[in-house]
Amino acid sequence: MERLTITTRSHEEMVDITSAVQEVVSRSGVRDGMCCIFAPHTTAGVTLNENWDPDVRHDLLVSLDDMAPASPQHRHAEGNSPAHVKASLCGSSAIVFIEDGRLQLGRWQGIYLAEFDGPRRRQVWVKVVSA
Repeated sequence: MERLTITTRSHEEMVDITSAVQEVVSRSGVRDGMCCIFAPHTTAGVTLNENWDPDVRHDLLVSLDDMAPASPQHRHAEGNSPAHVKASLCGSSAIVFIEDGRLQLGRWQGIYLAEFDGPRRRQVWVKVVSA
């Protein structure tokens, strides 16, 4: 397993980590298998989505804000309850197939660290498993 350190720069952002994950796969030497990507955080997640048009990232964040706005009913003392909800909605992991040493993503897909409580230094754990 490799641990990637990702420095986020905004309170909320989608950081494209596709190239960094592919580098881990390439270093592993695995030709066919699976790549597991995991964010060990409660206010950040991992997701796959379009990586061509940056407006998609913006739209995802806006939509998640609509689904999990700040509320006076939240009880969590740190004041970041929406970040916890968004991370749960997004999920903490993804699995991508590997074939011929390459991540098998759709034409427009990328892998993102979804930051909901930044800026911070985040870890993304990547495990490559041979078939």
